[in-house]
Amino acid sequence: MATVSPTPITPRDERAVTAHEALEPLYERLALYTESTLLSAAMAAGWPAEEATRALAALRLQDALSILCRANRGPRISMHSPTAE
Repeated sequence: MATVSPTPITPRDERAVTAHEALEPLYERLALYTESTLLSAAMAAGWPAEEATRALAALRLQDALSILCRANRGPRISMHSPTAE
């Protein structure tokens, strides 16, 4: 199984970037690791790579839609501000 090496995160008091910018590389590496692990598991269980890829894409879409629905019901939070607008 692949391992993920630590990604340094800029401390808040040394901010030259936003929290989003500091977290983005780690988020992308985690997403890639998660996707490859899920696809490997599905293919090891006998599912064709194409079908496993489609299923994973459907799950990602379902998750994104769920997040959007929750966001639309609550207070609107700007990506650039920690407070509600």
